[in-house]
Amino acid sequence: MPSLPWTELIAASMGALSVYWMTQQKPAAWPTGLVMVLMYIWIFYGARLYSEMLLQMVYVVMQGYGWWQWLRGGDQQQGRAVSSLGTAGIGQGLLIGLCISLALGLAMDRYTNANLPWLDAALTGFSLVAQYWMAKKRLQCWPLWVVLDVVYVGMFVTAGLYLTAVLYLFFTALAVYGWLEWRVTLKPNPNLGQGLST
Repeated sequence: MPSLPWTELIAASMGALSVYWMTQQKPAAWPTGLVMVLMYIWIFYGARLYSEMLLQMVYVVMQGYGWWQWLRGGDQQQGRAVSSLGTAGIGQGLLIGLCISLALGLAMDRYTNANLPWLDAALTGFSLVAQYWMAKKRLQCWPLWVVLDVVYVGMFVTAGLYLTAVLYLFFTALAVYGWLEWRVTLKPNPNLGQGLST
């Protein structure tokens, strides 16, 4: 059940706008992203990319969480400032991403007719980490997105989702841009050595 081209085009356009606004630290990025992820639930179901479909469902919640963090998060509840994770926080996040990837890949490979189950699961697991870091305005979200977006381009081409592949190519460029933009406003993190929860 392939997605309608206009559906994919609208979803891709909303995604591009959302990520651009992320680079500019505009809270409007989150409700715009919500529209995109709701549309992509349907698109990925049609492409049998079930891990991606589940990821979009989680993203529905994450859009609200990120929006709240950017508006009311932080110690003073005045919104998040850009900060950096230490080595322990980065390692913890990547380990969680790996565990999600392995568990989801095994389930999709054994129990579904998913297209590219292991690759899809790995991208899903690490995307959750990148999205969480983005909600917390961790600088490290952007280099992780660069790596993920490059791999996503190949997966979407393989799955025949060419507009989405182009979108993720654009996302790659935006991730590099966002990385550079956020570095300018980086605030020192007093909890630098701590994990994901800070």
